[in-house]
Amino acid sequence: MSRYVKATTGLTGLAVAVNPHHTLSALYGKILRAVAKMPDDAAYRKYTEQIVKERVKAVEANKDVTALEKAIGCGQVEELIVQAENELVLARKMLGWKPWEKLIQNAPPKQWDWPPAQIVDPKI
Repeated sequence: MSRYVKATTGLTGLAVAVNPHHTLSALYGKILRAVAKMPDDAAYRKYTEQIVKERVKAVEANKDVTALEKAIGCGQVEELIVQAENELVLARKMLGWKPWEKLIQNAPPKQWDWPPAQIVDPKI
């Protein structure tokens, strides 16, 4: 794997990644291990796992950073690293929140209705 060198990301506060392939591979592996602890039918697990596995394949298939950025299509590798770090934090929080479990009590009637209130035209 070749070393990736560029002067700047062009984004204030976002430093150039020294070894983006290694960093992304490590983060994606951690995300996959976190979501593997969730039930197979959990929506968050299914969709996160699908996206992360696609990105892992892209990292493995594209040794050139520019090609990797184009293959994933979600910004520079440094931005992908930030996205992966944020996803890992969320995946770990989801393990604690357990949104796949049943509610302790039933939701109040009309809680999930939209719009939340009937808008009545004013009578003038």
